[in-house]
Amino acid sequence: MGQALWRLPPRQQQQLQEELADRLADQEAGQEQGRDGGPQRRAPQPCYGPDIYHLLRTRIGGKERHGFIDLEMLPPELGITILSYLNATDLCLAGCVWQDLGNDEYLWQGLCKSTWGHCSIYNKRLPAGFSYRKLYLQLDEGCLTFNANAQEGISYFMFKGILVDHPKELAKFIFYTRRLNWKMLRVYLDERRDVLDELVTLHNFSNQFLPNALRDFFRHIHAPEERGEYLETLITKFSHRFCTCNAGLVRDLGLSPDAVYVLCYSLILLSIDLTSPHVKNKMSKREFIRNTRRAAHNVSDDFVGHLYDNIYLIGHVAA
Repeated sequence: MGQALWRLPPRQQQQLQEELADRLADQEAGQEQGRDGGPQRRAPQPCYGPDIYHLLRTRIGGKERHGFIDLEMLPPELGITILSYLNATDLCLAGCVWQDLGNDEYLWQGLCKSTWGHCSIYNKRLPAGFSYRKLYLQLDEGCLTFNANAQEGISYFMFKGILVDHPKELAKFIFYTRRLNWKMLRVYLDERRDVLDELVTLHNFSNQFLPNALRDFFRHIHAPEERGEYLETLITKFSHRFCTCNAGLVRDLGLSPDAVYVLCYSLILLSIDLTSPHVKNKMSKREFIRNTRRAAHNVSDDFVGHLYDNIYLIGHVAA
């Protein structure tokens, strides 16, 4: 609901801008008529779509002559749209200048849910006088704490009642948040395998080509820098999830979780081989097909060849 208020469609934004531009043009024409004693027509100002900067410079002379438009003069939806691009610190400062817009609860609610897509507190019955502005600042503080110490950050969220100590709730929070440091997140997931299991089930790899699905997986759950037990665990969980999401495709190609596991390792090694500047003699397509077929007998040459082409054209699967 909050997002719908300040994320207007481009057509509605343009309509609001045109109305404001006409209003300002009429004001300027009236001022010119008062000074010169006769009616003067002012050329219509062009509107270039949802360009907020152009809107703020609509007045003749721009900032140097009349100054920028006060946000209180704008339609509320447009003013809130402008404020939505500010960070937490700037929004608090804006609240001191534009009391109504800077303290608008719909704005803070939209910011909370667009930045942190899932929190346990969203599904609770909120008490009277609940402030989304305060919640936004707590979420921001919690992420900063997490990025310094993962356990302390999660403890902070639980202490404030933002998260419930349940693997599924923690997994959803991580999946829909982009403010967490990936190194700290990797350490936390290595320690909390129950959260990792739930996080894997949130991925939907249906109808995705294997290398693209692996990239999407490592975009949310970053791979370790070295081979080891944790990397093997990640690939194993990914292989089972990929087969679950693509049961028909896996059956048609004669794949299994073990075969997908082998293909994933082959893709990672190929990615390193093709992208590393230290490898002078790059693996050829024929070599990759031969080496992969030795480990995964059921896959066809064409399928393995498409895997090679994808890595060659797009790049590393774990970057």
